[in-house]
Amino acid sequence: MDFNALKDFQLVAAHGGFGKASRASGRSKATLSRRVADLEEALGVRLIERGTHSLKLTEAGQLLRARTEGPMHEVSEAVAAARDGLAKPQGHLRIAAPLLFSQLALGRLAAQFLAIYPEVQIEVVAEDRLVDLVDEYFDVAIRINPSHDSALVGRCFAKDQLVLAAAPSIEMPKGSGKKPFPVPAVVMPTFRDGDLWYTGNGQCIIKPQPVLRLSSLLMVRDAIAAGVGAAMLPRSIIGGQLAKGELVIWDTAGDEVELWVLNTSRRLQSPKVRAFVQFICQQFPSGSFVVQN
Repeated sequence: MDFNALKDFQLVAAHGGFGKASRASGRSKATLSRRVADLEEALGVRLIERGTHSLKLTEAGQLLRARTEGPMHEVSEAVAAARDGLAKPQGHLRIAAPLLFSQLALGRLAAQFLAIYPEVQIEVVAEDRLVDLVDEYFDVAIRINPSHDSALVGRCFAKDQLVLAAAPSIEMPKGSGKKPFPVPAVVMPTFRDGDLWYTGNGQCIIKPQPVLRLSSLLMVRDAIAAGVGAAMLPRSIIGGQLAKGELVIWDTAGDEVELWVLNTSRRLQSPKVRAFVQFICQQFPSGSFVVQN
């Protein structure tokens, strides 16, 4: 199979047409069309349905693009690195990360990484959506308690713990057993009326009575520090309030939360990805996620 023909097919597929691909690459439409046709002839299947004003990938074309897009990108990087004799991290590094982790730590971490590897350009997309690394062109994703995915590999670089916390002025539950203890609570929008909170030792069941619904854990933290109610929060974000006596922990509330850095499991791992994975794991030597105030 012609490697260059495959690259031209990926180019046309990514831009959605021969004209757009030609303008983006500076290559003629005729050359791109001939290369794609040669590839179709070599494979014995039609990859693109050509219309008067648009084109679309056939099922075979969609499959070929999905299976080769990531490896082609990494092969191109490897070829460029071998040609130029460059083994150091460089280029564009696109990272997907949860909003809270991004707000608390990733700005500082990204700046520190760039101080070490100045030829890398970092782009961080901070949102709590589960992105597709290949389809959305991400190099790395940071996820909380990720599910098993055979297409990804990664390392757990830090752990956190959910706790039940409140201001000292809020009465701590004294009950035990199976009867829920009602408590004024600050909750997230995902909270469903009737949900219960269980302490880690199983000795007490909390029946939250929502007084505020807030979409940010940082807002939840600040609200309970003001004495409005209790909340379930990561221990990492309330260290300052605990030290000042603004909050107290009633109990742990569930299993540990694991933070993972993930990338695709393709064999050719680029230097920039390998360097970032190693870097972020080194930033949490204790294995605990601690916010630096």
